[in-house]
Amino acid sequence: MTLEARPEVVTPRDQAGAVGTVEAPRRGRWIDVWDPEDAGFWAAKGRRVARRNLWPSIFAEFLGFSVWQLWSIVVVSLPAAGFGYSTDQMFWLVALPSLVGATLRLPYTFAVPRFGGRNWTIVSALLLLIPSLGLAYFVSRPDTPFWLMALVAATAGAGGGNFASSMTNISFFFPERDKGFALGLNAAGGNLGVAVVQLLVPIVIVAGAGLTLNRAGLMWVPLILLAAVLAWRVMDNLTAATSSFRASVAAAKRPHTWVISFLYIGTFGSFIGFSAAFPLLIKTTFPEITVAHIAFLGALVGSVSRPFGGKLSDAVGGAWVTVCAFVVMGIGILSAIVALNAESFTGFLLSFLVLFVASGAGNGSTYRMIPAVFRQTTRDLDGGPDLVRARREAAACIGIASAVGAYGGFLVPRGFAMSSSHYGSLVPALYCFCAFYVVCLGLTYFCYLRRGGPLSQERV
Repeated sequence: MTLEARPEVVTPRDQAGAVGTVEAPRRGRWIDVWDPEDAGFWAAKGRRVARRNLWPSIFAEFLGFSVWQLWSIVVVSLPAAGFGYSTDQMFWLVALPSLVGATLRLPYTFAVPRFGGRNWTIVSALLLLIPSLGLAYFVSRPDTPFWLMALVAATAGAGGGNFASSMTNISFFFPERDKGFALGLNAAGGNLGVAVVQLLVPIVIVAGAGLTLNRAGLMWVPLILLAAVLAWRVMDNLTAATSSFRASVAAAKRPHTWVISFLYIGTFGSFIGFSAAFPLLIKTTFPEITVAHIAFLGALVGSVSRPFGGKLSDAVGGAWVTVCAFVVMGIGILSAIVALNAESFTGFLLSFLVLFVASGAGNGSTYRMIPAVFRQTTRDLDGGPDLVRARREAAACIGIASAVGAYGGFLVPRGFAMSSSHYGSLVPALYCFCAFYVVCLGLTYFCYLRRGGPLSQERV
């Protein structure tokens, strides 16, 4: 068998290469044999094919994040477009896409082994047309009731699901030694969509005369169609990409899955939550500041820092980088509180940029911990490492952690909304976030770094 595209009957193989039973013909381009841990295979053909699949995946995920976070910047312009929603209602419009996106991540993870990474990238990209066109239609109608607009905003969660399927798919293409950087690069490309949407949408909707808010949705339609075409023409499906329900159940029984998922709320949940809330925070706290010129910076620096967090983790271990990320995030939170009390926008902005950089690096390091932890803790009946099962359960853990962590994108905006409503200030919410980071730091140290711990010598 070769690496060429084959629409014929596929012989499924597990990652150890054992032949399974013959299935009915599957449509699309399928690769039967894939062993990136074999240095000869990787140098001869594997690296080229893996990179060929990585770039379209990054582009599709970039658009997924862009659509997912469209409402984070659109809500800022709703009052000027004639909508009379309250601040709390606008925070709901910001938070709902994250809630739906987080919930979709588990089924999106299972979609890769069920339909193939290439095939599902095409489908998931085309699904982004629903929230884009829905937004374009309803933001031109100021009489739209809030419940209906909330439903439209919730459909943007489809973009959040893309992350889990994309990361699961790419994790199968690269060898363990390169996973940190590859996953970090793939995720960073997606995360960058948050910065781009917050930069470009304010420019596009005011191009020419007046405010044309429906362009915020229409501008993504041709790019979505392009992503689907690129996935169709360039990407491949892997027969070896198996993350079965049984593997997910096994991963769900592992305490490390839930430890890492909890940590991912602190890293990715903070990044996506702060990204979603940041434009509205600036608008409501410092109304004299032009949001369009500032809001994208946080998501931009957080996205750029993610692959470096993964790369550094490849060298020194993800647990150490994650601990350092939580320390810096705590410092950023305390600095933001000082800036708010001093009514200093400059201090507030710089503090949040520190938060974004640290959370972005922590995203990469936390994800890098997953394959390392499962490789060290998964054993066969003889007590030796079971690398096949470790890879499958690690892939399942990626889906679970990405789903759990994404709920931070809902909790953070709602936390800010409740803090503002009940206390008239963001400070109580910030203190709660800081306390949470202290808990995450302690949990990381206890489970993976403390002297004498079961994984302290493994450079997790």
